[in-house]
Amino acid sequence: MTRRVKRLLDITVSLTALLLFLPLGLVIAAVLRLTGEGEVFYAQIRVGKDRRCFRLLKFATMLKDSPKMGTGTVTVRNDVRVLPVGRLLRKTKLNEVVQLINVLKGDMSLVGPRPLTRQTFRYYPKAVQRRIVQVKPGLTGIGSVVFRDEEDFVARSGMDALRCYREVVAPYKGALETWYLDHRSLWVDLKLVLLTAFAIVAPHSTLHSKLLKGLPQPPPSPCHDRQRPAGRASHAVTGNQPLGKQPKETV
Repeated sequence: MTRRVKRLLDITVSLTALLLFLPLGLVIAAVLRLTGEGEVFYAQIRVGKDRRCFRLLKFATMLKDSPKMGTGTVTVRNDVRVLPVGRLLRKTKLNEVVQLINVLKGDMSLVGPRPLTRQTFRYYPKAVQRRIVQVKPGLTGIGSVVFRDEEDFVARSGMDALRCYREVVAPYKGALETWYLDHRSLWVDLKLVLLTAFAIVAPHSTLHSKLLKGLPQPPPSPCHDRQRPAGRASHAVTGNQPLGKQPKETV
């Protein structure tokens, strides 16, 4: 698929989807403004094409000072910092729909390697880093499909969240993103969009393993076969920050 065709699809689909989402988006924005701390959006710095950092947009789902509270940039299951409305938005992924603005602006594409924070990007092997920064990150991708519920995935490890992400999740995600780069096409992108939608209603589905041939096998690790000790909270790596002006940066 040529860059021009992909960009044309990105613009057409994102603009159409934003217009269709607008009525619901306005309702969500109003609810967020009237509840919690009144914040509607926040920006999260992510690594993009050519290592240029950009502000990834989302609806606000957590307290704006969350990085300075509790477990900091690590989110635990049933985290008290997550706003009541935010739980629903996160579960349905509606908080990420506004990233269509990033797609329309050209920061992202509809499908591609998921953009990471600078911290988690560095957990990728160097060879993987060099490859994924050659393309625009995606609103969805193979990593989003396989790791639909990362909090549960990490919870099963019984490991420290950052250690599990660094030693198990990141290498496997890197292999998945490399697979995508080796197989990317309009047909693969379409499959990933459909699988992403299906994963919202069936988060533990393995349909992707049937529709996408030759995927890297998950490594044997505690993240797959250890049971979570009683009372241990699950974690997911996050990097939320309030929306504000941020300069373009490179990693």
